[in-house]
Amino acid sequence: MTTPTKAAGLGALTIRPLDPLKDAALLHSWVTHPKSAFWMMQDAKLVDVERAYMEIAADEHHHAFIGLHDGVPAFLMEKYDPAHRELTGLYEPEPGDVGMHFLVAPTDRPVHGFTRAVITAVMAELFADPATARVVVEPDVDNKAVHALNAAVGFVPEREIQKPEKKALLSFCTREQFERAVSA
Repeated sequence: MTTPTKAAGLGALTIRPLDPLKDAALLHSWVTHPKSAFWMMQDAKLVDVERAYMEIAADEHHHAFIGLHDGVPAFLMEKYDPAHRELTGLYEPEPGDVGMHFLVAPTDRPVHGFTRAVITAVMAELFADPATARVVVEPDVDNKAVHALNAAVGFVPEREIQKPEKKALLSFCTREQFERAVSA
C-alpha cells in the first residue's frame, strides 16, 4: 500500500493492489455505470470483469490497483508498459515510459476537486518509481473532461491515434511537467 496522499480538505488517498476476485463485484458496478461509458465495459457481465482483471493480474506488463479514499474504495488505477501493451506499434516508446488509465467510482454526490486529487495521487504514485520518466495516456478524443484533467497535471497532447477500439489522443507528461503543474 502506498503512503497516503493528503488531498487538501478531501482526506487521505491510498493505493493497493487490485484483487481480481475479491474486487470484481465492486469493479463491475463501476465500469458498467453510465458515467463510465469511456471505459467501454457498459455491457460487461461480472464474469467478464473477473476475467479481464485476472488477465491483467497474470500480465507482467500490466497492473491494476484500487484507490482508497479514507480507506474506502473510490477509484481504479492501471499502469502498463506501452512498449508491450495498449500502444504497441502506435508510437515509439522511450525508456522510462509508463502507460496509465484511471477511473473514479461513479457517484451521485460528486465532491468538488476529488477527481483532480485522484489523478494527482495516481501521477505521484507513478513518479514515486525513479524509473518512471514519462507517463503516457491515450484517452478517447471525445473525452473532453479527462483531457482537461490531464492538462491540469501536466500532460501535453501529441497527436490523435487510431486504436482498434477508439480514436485516441496520445498525450505525454514528464516528471518535470507534472511537478510544475502541481506546484503552480
